[in-house]
Amino acid sequence: VMVAAGDAPMKLSAQNLLAGTVARLVRGAVSAEVVIQLPGGATICAIVSNDSVDAMQLGEGQPATAIINASHVILGVPASYQETP
Repeated sequence: VMVAAGDAPMKLSAQNLLAGTVARLVRGAVSAEVVIQLPGGATICAIVSNDSVDAMQLGEGQPATAIINASHVILGVPASYQETP
C-alpha cells in the first residue's frame, strides 16, 4: 500500500484509491506504520519510510489516501471455506 498526503485530486494510473484520515502514525528506527481510517470506520495500514513521512508532512488527523496497485493485492478466505459445486 502506498500513501499520498492531502486530499487534493490526483491523476494516477492506479485505480484503487482509499481516501481517509491518518488515525495513527507510529515511527520506528527506519520506517513508520501509517493507519488510515476510511469513511465507515474501516482502517488500512501502510509501512512507509520515516523520510517519506517527513517529506509528506504526515501526521495524525491529516487527510491521506491509500493507493493500492492491483497486481500486488493478495486475497484470502477462511481455512474452513468450502466452494459450492
